[in-house]
Amino acid sequence: MPTTTWNRHHILSLADFTPIEYDTVLKTAASFREVLSRRTKKVPALQGQVVANLFFEPSTRTRSSFELAAKRLSADTLNFTSATSSMTKGETILDTAKTYLAMGCDIMVIRHKEAGVPNAIASELDRLGERVSVLNAGDGQHEHPSQGLLDLFTICTLIDPLEPRLELLQGKKIAIVGDILHSRVARSNIWSLTASGAEVHLAAPPTLLPKWFADFVNDEDITGEGEAVAKEVFVPSPIPKRKLFIHWNLEPALRDADFVMTLRLQKERMTANLLPSLREYHQLFGITRSQIKHCQPHVKVLHPGPVNRGVEISSDLMDDPEFSLIQTQVTSGVAVRMALLYLIGSGKATG
Repeated sequence: MPTTTWNRHHILSLADFTPIEYDTVLKTAASFREVLSRRTKKVPALQGQVVANLFFEPSTRTRSSFELAAKRLSADTLNFTSATSSMTKGETILDTAKTYLAMGCDIMVIRHKEAGVPNAIASELDRLGERVSVLNAGDGQHEHPSQGLLDLFTICTLIDPLEPRLELLQGKKIAIVGDILHSRVARSNIWSLTASGAEVHLAAPPTLLPKWFADFVNDEDITGEGEAVAKEVFVPSPIPKRKLFIHWNLEPALRDADFVMTLRLQKERMTANLLPSLREYHQLFGITRSQIKHCQPHVKVLHPGPVNRGVEISSDLMDDPEFSLIQTQVTSGVAVRMALLYLIGSGKATG
């Protein structure tokens, strides 16, 4: 395989990803997607390396996807579940990580309900001078980088299956709808999609939008339709200027959208009564066939899963292959996570 340089040791956030890094991930994932289509779906890229999946929080798709990705790369895998671990006897998170380090682990894939845990473990490993890489598989309400990248890959490969790349989304309108307040997926997707030049529209009840949006929206910015005008968001990152559109009504966000990403209501993270009822939420913000009539005729719908059927999205739309990319996202997840493990595990990517 042709190679190119990859310098990132850990993958903890997409906030400082460069366009070159995004394209490297997309091209590498495309190569592994081709591998997964073969009769023999395994390559020796990480043979002899150990990947530990340290999941301190329940997961189905992400955990299974990372485990399968590691095995497809011929790595040895170790799987951790906190409920059956020494943490029930008082062991700390850092001590658990050091235990896997002592076993010869090369890559740690970490999910935790608290934001910052993967960063803390990565910092400690760096302090110890260890060359072990950490990959954030979702931390609290912070980020979920691999999900953001697989969503990006899913969309880009739909547009150009042979050469997925960031520039394909330039000028596309993408609506992200739902529980943005608690969603780490939304945060990662905001970083990746705004980096592509896409027009990103967020739609949610005011109670489900993060408070930091108040920095970019003033009362005079709110229109009669209950939406906020475009705000330019300046952040210290390789992408100097990003633009978000914020809506308190669904229709303006969906109008002429090319893609719609709906998010799960994370009831386990809600500490207050943020919604009158699930029924009312579905009526106002649920994605249905009648709602997507506001979008482009070719619109596609995504959801990171798991899905509350009949709440965030209607069952008939979720199961309709003409509109739904939900199963494609799951398939994309294996190729993208193979790419990420390969990049930090070998320091090389396909060109």
